[in-house]
Amino acid sequence: MPELSPRRKILVLAICCMSLLIVSLDNTVLNVALPSMQRELHASVSGMQWTIDAYTLVLASLLMLSGSTADRIGRRRVFQTGLVLFTLGSALCSLAPNLTSLVVFRMVQAVGGSMLNPVAMSIITNTFTGPRERARAIGVWGAVVGISMAAGPLVGGVLVDSVGWRSIFWINLPIGLAALLLTWRYVPESRAPKPRRPDPVGQLLVIGVLGALTYAIIEAPAKGWTSPLIVSFAAFSALCLAGLLLYEPRRAEPLIDLRFFHSAPFSGATVIAVCGFAALGGFLFLNTLYLQNVRGLSALHAGLYMLPMAALTFLCAPLSGRLVGSRGPRLPLLVAGTAMTASGLLFATLDAEATTGLMFTGYVLFGLGFGMLNAPITNTAVSGMPRAQAGVAAAVASTSRQIGQTLGVAVIGAVLAGGVAVSGAGGAGSAAYRTGFDEVSGVAWWIITACGLCVLLVGALTSGAWARGTALRTAGRLESEPSPVGLAKSGAQTPADTRADT
Repeated sequence: MPELSPRRKILVLAICCMSLLIVSLDNTVLNVALPSMQRELHASVSGMQWTIDAYTLVLASLLMLSGSTADRIGRRRVFQTGLVLFTLGSALCSLAPNLTSLVVFRMVQAVGGSMLNPVAMSIITNTFTGPRERARAIGVWGAVVGISMAAGPLVGGVLVDSVGWRSIFWINLPIGLAALLLTWRYVPESRAPKPRRPDPVGQLLVIGVLGALTYAIIEAPAKGWTSPLIVSFAAFSALCLAGLLLYEPRRAEPLIDLRFFHSAPFSGATVIAVCGFAALGGFLFLNTLYLQNVRGLSALHAGLYMLPMAALTFLCAPLSGRLVGSRGPRLPLLVAGTAMTASGLLFATLDAEATTGLMFTGYVLFGLGFGMLNAPITNTAVSGMPRAQAGVAAAVASTSRQIGQTLGVAVIGAVLAGGVAVSGAGGAGSAAYRTGFDEVSGVAWWIITACGLCVLLVGALTSGAWARGTALRTAGRLESEPSPVGLAKSGAQTPADTRADT
């Protein structure tokens, strides 16, 4: 890809951030709308879980495929296709007549979304080639997540209370169309000089792992954790995971090169992304239902209550990007893990949701922690990796985020569904519902606390001098050595330098 002028680079960054905005805003707005959708569509807690997890599950399953496909056939082409599908899916969601069709249309959205964020990050990585300017660009990228979190609850509350929950999907239409036109006009095409071949078997195994596991977790409270159906799905997920670990190293060009995980920072970023976004998904799902179904707040007031968390995420995301650029990822990761753990402990041990002051303190701490989290994850995932594989590396980071959010909503939702079911009959707001919710919310908060503690410990372990050494050695091997299977088949060496994109 030719070197662009500073003004053109900023414009490309802005266009890529537009895609992140609609994807991130869609999730935060949707959380505020869940109780209204639940009432109109007569859905259970598991039904609400599926409106979120159907999206994140398809997204997680296809992100790596989209990243490698973009490296192969052209990043701008795949990015534009994603914008078209996401915008179309949003329009269909706004017209959904029932829960089943809404879940299906959310999956259409997800197919498009899988072509946006990892491909946009790959475009950014290949546009901003210097380490410092790349870190600053990723800081802006992280700030957009903060903007979506800050605006999402408020915008969602206003739309749900004034127009209805269907209007939350309308806001994606003008942004998606504008981004499509600007991409066609200003974003240059780029692709990897030696792209990877498709890996359909690996792709199916990834879908099997994530789909079967998510189904087992979400449906277990209703069907029973030991029911033959749930046990079968859990076993199928485990078999697919074993097949993936055995099959991928045997391919010359796998869906994901498992040698990436020889880098401690890369492996750490993957684990941190799963844990951090599991905490976020569970946090948003838990608080949305609590504020509206237990406290009885309107969608707008619930959005206002969550504004302290969103505001801190908005303020801390660009600060985290600057810290990563100037001092590396260690300090932001330690701050993120500490703040998220403290927030979870406040709710788990002191029943913070019962006191508005303590609840806001917990929200501020969580927003601080999550705001610090995004930039070091992304920067660590792509730094040191050959730019020819930037799409795959960025897709792994994005996949880890979506897997985390999927599991967070599935696990926290399963805990809540089990507690509400045990409490007996009664709709949202009833005494029985409040009793069941209160009894299990403590368990949910301990799960969120454990996720925050994992971010802290893994961040400390994988951001030191030893970890950086493993990253350098891994990057050197990736640049100078093809896959062992590829060597055996071809008997040839790959070029030592694969960094230049066309």
